[in-house]
Amino acid sequence: MIEPLALKLTFDQQAMWVHLADGRTLGVPLSFFPRLQRAKFEQLADYVISGGGTGLHWDALDEDISVQHLMYGYGDQTADRGGLARQA
Repeated sequence: MIEPLALKLTFDQQAMWVHLADGRTLGVPLSFFPRLQRAKFEQLADYVISGGGTGLHWDALDEDISVQHLMYGYGDQTADRGGLARQA
């Protein structure tokens, strides 16, 4: 299986759109990532694509996201959900 690689991100009011190297675009609700949902547009636009496209990073927001985990539908893995954080 070929690993999904991000080329760029775009945002609207509700979602992050991950544009992949293979031509697909993945829409991810911002509600999956509370730090992104609370961020200002300028903060969202200040991202780095890391690992040759395998990761997404926002230094100012202290947010790191695996593109592969997005493909699996995972949200924020650090959020406390009733005392239990889902493990990747």
